[in-house]
Amino acid sequence: MKPYIPILALFLIFSCKNGEHDIVAHADDYNKFLTAVPTKTTSKYFELWNGKIRPDSMQLTSFGIVGGEYSRYFKETGDITYLKKAEQSLTKAVEIASIGRAGYRRSLARNYISQHRFKEALVMATEARKLGADPKESQFLLFDVHMELGNYGLAEKYLDSTKNLKDFGYLIRLAKWNDYKGDLDATITFMEKAKTIALESKNEALTLWSLTNLADYYGHAGRLKDSYEHYLNALEIDPKNAYAKKGIAWIIFSNDKNPEEALRILDSVTMTYNAPDYYLLKAEIADYMGNDLVRLKNLNEYFQRVENPSYGGMYNLYNLGLYIDETKEYEKALKLAKQEVQNRPSPESYSWLAYTHLKIGEKDRAKELMDAYVVNKTYEPALLYHVAAVYKAHHDVQKVQEIKNELIGAIYELGPLMEKQIQDL
Repeated sequence: MKPYIPILALFLIFSCKNGEHDIVAHADDYNKFLTAVPTKTTSKYFELWNGKIRPDSMQLTSFGIVGGEYSRYFKETGDITYLKKAEQSLTKAVEIASIGRAGYRRSLARNYISQHRFKEALVMATEARKLGADPKESQFLLFDVHMELGNYGLAEKYLDSTKNLKDFGYLIRLAKWNDYKGDLDATITFMEKAKTIALESKNEALTLWSLTNLADYYGHAGRLKDSYEHYLNALEIDPKNAYAKKGIAWIIFSNDKNPEEALRILDSVTMTYNAPDYYLLKAEIADYMGNDLVRLKNLNEYFQRVENPSYGGMYNLYNLGLYIDETKEYEKALKLAKQEVQNRPSPESYSWLAYTHLKIGEKDRAKELMDAYVVNKTYEPALLYHVAAVYKAHHDVQKVQEIKNELIGAIYELGPLMEKQIQDL
């Protein structure tokens, strides 16, 4: 179990008893970033290369550049259309490339990862490694794919093969590995080293990535002021960064207990950013406020958006949660959970499958799955809650209490709505 949680738990229990918490966020810090300016999704540079693509085109450079631009537009807008267009361009580049073949396969693999098409990503990553060009980049990619698939032994093998404590790519993956192992202190240490390298290189994209990821890790560690400052620093670089604004909104909601302000921030984000999960967060906040009208409005917006077949399985886990907790469609949830295990046989997927079995009354099957695929294989609080629920159904008081103690320390990460559910374990 994570060693840092019990200490944090004691702090949070003490704070709750005293009814006090420190306000972290202040509107004067971030108001200037909340203007809703649409992202520009074209340029003379893009039009030049896009114009070279014809139905029978064989101009490799055009497909690679256009695919990269579409990927950037997706990151900046959350619009799935751009991710699919990037896939089309990169698929064509893979088909026709005689040079740079490994690089195009790696780019297409990363596109598949974004779409949660992990097994297809593994095929591309494996092909790229066999081609031999830039082997370190292919090994980094294979680490990423195997972590997503829950193949942790193979992921560790690829991580060890790239060891270099002065390499940004290695350090961020070493941080991810330590987070998986439950060592948050080491995770933060390596991410801080990666941030230093990014700053020294003056690489804006790497710096932005470092700041937002480090902000997340600081939040998990209860270092909320550090987390907040890093999100603000990210916005200084990229004032439109939706992820950083979402991070600030979570601090305001979960720690500062100011749901109205959190919603104001998210409303400004969703005016120009289109990812469906932002509407789920807005619905969660509205639920906490007791505003059923706003909650249902945002849930409806989420469901309408994820009906788009272009999303494929990207929102399967979100949908699972809704089928179980919102609509009580347990059989539908079971079918989707089995599908997700096939697509991504990770502890997270198995946790949802086990939890679904519990909900339909199959508590023995739920425990079998938890013991085989989840227990001691993940330290994610949301998944540990599933484990605790299964053990509670089996009247294992001691194990439930152990997990409950950890979950109390993770209330910030889980959110205010989970607090009562944790106390009821």
